[in-house]
Amino acid sequence: MTPEVYIDFINKFDVDKVALTNDEILNAIEDSLKMQGRGETEIEPRTHIRPRAGVEGHFNVLRGWIGGEIDSAGTKVVGDFVNNYLEDRPSEYGVLTLFDPRNGAPKAIVDATGITDMRTGAVTAIGAKYLSNKKPKILAHIGARGTAYWNVRLLCHLFDFEEVRIHSKRVESREKFANKLTEDLKRPIKVTDDWESCILDADIVVEASRLSKPEPLLKTDWIKKGALVIPYGTMSALEFSLPDIMDKFVMDDWGQAHGIFGALREHIDKGKITFETLHAELGEIVCGLKKGREANDETILFWHRGLSLSDIALGHKILSKAKEIGVGQKLRFA
Repeated sequence: MTPEVYIDFINKFDVDKVALTNDEILNAIEDSLKMQGRGETEIEPRTHIRPRAGVEGHFNVLRGWIGGEIDSAGTKVVGDFVNNYLEDRPSEYGVLTLFDPRNGAPKAIVDATGITDMRTGAVTAIGAKYLSNKKPKILAHIGARGTAYWNVRLLCHLFDFEEVRIHSKRVESREKFANKLTEDLKRPIKVTDDWESCILDADIVVEASRLSKPEPLLKTDWIKKGALVIPYGTMSALEFSLPDIMDKFVMDDWGQAHGIFGALREHIDKGKITFETLHAELGEIVCGLKKGREANDETILFWHRGLSLSDIALGHKILSKAKEIGVGQKLRFA
């Protein structure tokens, strides 16, 4: 008799009830990076679906497998639609599906809108853990939507910044963002009126802008010696000269370097950045195979495109905790 198959369905409200802590998020992602560095995972390059001309948006499709106690294959489909704010919607809606890698049976469907934000913020923070100076004083963050909140929240969890600066194009967006951060983090947030005043003298610069087309708004001259720069916008906001001042270039996964979108798209396509100029993938650093920051005056560029492994690891953690506290639904599949 064919075995019955059930799927665990975890929606947004269930994810909210699970309420992963900062440390639970960071530990899940750091563990997955260690496994990636040790070769205990499989990653497929992301692909994109563009619905039709005239729409400022697309879908990202991410696929992978993690071994160990997680032992799940997974696929995440997440939309990226920059004008969703006009309808008071999140820029990204996502769905994660998890499968048993031993027989292919589906295991779970998990809301991945929150997962995308949390795991992106965690990779930003863990990248800074290994690549920034040990006591960074100033954090500069460009962008106020989507993953921005978890970037700042998790970076502030790891570091005791003297100053946190934010900027985004729309005044109402950056003010609302600053108010939420101030309330949740119990610390002052400095709102700046332009990119330059946000970035100058910052120890960590995160560029998470949401541009409709590439535009070099982040100037190379603004980056101080010894800074860590983390750009990951869909459309590039970087000057072409930025890699020239970098001592190290790190990615989450070189296999994600090529494609049609990304903060360093032009740099890759024109050969400014190549596999030979890559210092390491972050997983190699996290698991100890390669060095991260080795000197305070190293200026480092960390580009993370977003890993299916991060989605699977965090989805697994949410699913496990949901079962512990009794939330979610079990659906008959076969």
